[in-house]
Amino acid sequence: MEKIEVLEQAAKSIRSGSIDDAKEIIQTEYPFHKLESAGRHYTDKQKMEQFVRDGFIDRYSGQKLINPGLLKVLSYYMPEDFPYHAHWKMEECHNAYWEFVPTVDHICPVALGGVDSEENWASTSMLHNSIKNNWTLEQLQWKLYDAGSFQEWDGLTGLFVELVEANEAMLSDTYIKKWYRLSKNVCN
Repeated sequence: MEKIEVLEQAAKSIRSGSIDDAKEIIQTEYPFHKLESAGRHYTDKQKMEQFVRDGFIDRYSGQKLINPGLLKVLSYYMPEDFPYHAHWKMEECHNAYWEFVPTVDHICPVALGGVDSEENWASTSMLHNSIKNNWTLEQLQWKLYDAGSFQEWDGLTGLFVELVEANEAMLSDTYIKKWYRLSKNVCN
């Protein structure tokens, strides 16, 4: 029986006054399974490795993503025109952070029993990560795009490294410093 049919049958059982039958239908045909989340345990280094593996491509849309440090450099030089907020408050932060900064997402959500390992990780924008949340690709009717090639699109990582090395005063910014260190490792 299709899920929607299960729900219809349960509702019809309630309509006819048989809540016990409705419970039986749900328990048998579409039961609730409480899962224990295994949690998320990846380091900044593992995140950067994932972004490189995926070629800075959003695996849920196919769009190009940008090294997070590069966007922060733009905010460093243009704080009013390209604002940054540590917690990415939408009303205080440029939309580019949500649209182009890569994040690691679990293809099969950890909350639904997915494993926390690189075989289940995909790069995606914060925007798509927040939309996907704990839903499966099937539930959202999304597909998984092929990974890109870091040699073809580096997410402007090389440009970011050049900009920082041209003005090392930016390394006083902890966000820029973190992404510079990680970026320098993949550029060598």
